[in-house]
Amino acid sequence: MTDARIHLLLDRADISQVLHSYATAIDTRDWDLLATCFTEDLEADFRDFGGREVVKGRDVWLEIIKGTIQGLDATHHLTANHVHQINGDTATLTAYLQALHRLDTARSDPEYTVGGYYTCEMVRTDRDAVNGGWRMRRYALNVTWHRGNRDILRQAQRRLKN
Repeated sequence: MTDARIHLLLDRADISQVLHSYATAIDTRDWDLLATCFTEDLEADFRDFGGREVVKGRDVWLEIIKGTIQGLDATHHLTANHVHQINGDTATLTAYLQALHRLDTARSDPEYTVGGYYTCEMVRTDRDAVNGGWRMRRYALNVTWHRGNRDILRQAQRRLKN
């Protein structure tokens, strides 16, 4: 195997690991780990999930994520079918997603599940950093299906305020 192929395999593993860290961080509420997944100038496009605009800035986005899921009892994010397009120190990762959200005290169905895919534009920031230095610079959630009680997201936010 050539050095170029070995580097490509390592990049693919590191790029996928960013999304694995992202899912782990959200589900364990590890905000420090979540911050390592993004560049400071992150752009997050969740308009397909109900966001009103593309959010700019890692710190702003982290607060939005916290406000959305912190009041839930559990979340479970699974990603699969990772497709990598790597061009030097930039890359695009497309990955299927299923994200389960649960609120045990919900007024009706306690679960809401979203299916779709992420499109993540990545950049290598420092080869010696965690995940080979790869971080998301821009990412979007494309929702293709959902089931359950979406209102639990609002109920969880109200739960935090009380």
